[in-house]
Amino acid sequence: MTSTKYFSGKTAWITGGSSGIGEALVKNLAQCGATVIASSNDAAGLERVKNECAANIGNIHCVPFDLADTSDIDTLVGEQIKRFGTIDFLINIGGISQRATINETPLWLDRRIFEINYFGTIALTKAILPYMINRKSGHILATSSISGRFGFPLRSAYSASKQALHGFIETLYLENKRNNIRASVIIPGRVRTSISIHALDSSGHEHGRLDDGQAGGITPQQAARQIIKGIKKNRREILVGSGELMMLHIRRYFPWLFFRIADKIKST
Repeated sequence: MTSTKYFSGKTAWITGGSSGIGEALVKNLAQCGATVIASSNDAAGLERVKNECAANIGNIHCVPFDLADTSDIDTLVGEQIKRFGTIDFLINIGGISQRATINETPLWLDRRIFEINYFGTIALTKAILPYMINRKSGHILATSSISGRFGFPLRSAYSASKQALHGFIETLYLENKRNNIRASVIIPGRVRTSISIHALDSSGHEHGRLDDGQAGGITPQQAARQIIKGIKKNRREILVGSGELMMLHIRRYFPWLFFRIADKIKST
């Protein structure tokens, strides 16, 4: 089945839709005939993405909100359900990274990163889940990271928040398999996005530069294609990236080697 046929006529809600992987997915799914709800805290960025898809402009609907504040999320979701009737795919891409050691990171910053990466994601998921249960259909995805499978320097809160999503999504799947609801974790390695630029330092300010590893990664368009392939195949874990994904297998089967290699990898 082609991507066009798989997504045509379906509704997909994508967070982080104003840049990077989220933007690539918004454009790709709109071209496949899906109705796309694009969300981000960057309203202007969402409009830019929509305008760049002129041929599919009727398919993309910008719904800006901040993952750090989901106090009105039930109302927001209710409005979209009323408007579109259903949400077939929830693709949680939005999040924030970190560039600070543990001893430099104040507790309020740990909480902020968790508020965006974990609580913001599960708040939207919990608001949409009852509608999917009622329809006995839907696919929910959350974005982790290869450092969501292991620790990595300068990313303590980021790594922890992403590891928490694994437990949540796996539980969601086990509880709702009988409701015909699919659940997947997206695990990106190095992708050429602005995530390192917007990563938070120890003071809560943006890191402000593209990391070397990020610069050498695959493009967001390549990442989107890998994710779409994983969605169609209903993979529980969708690996996104290139050779760096080998670290996942090394960590699993040769932990002693992983720590030796990780200690030598440049973390910025």
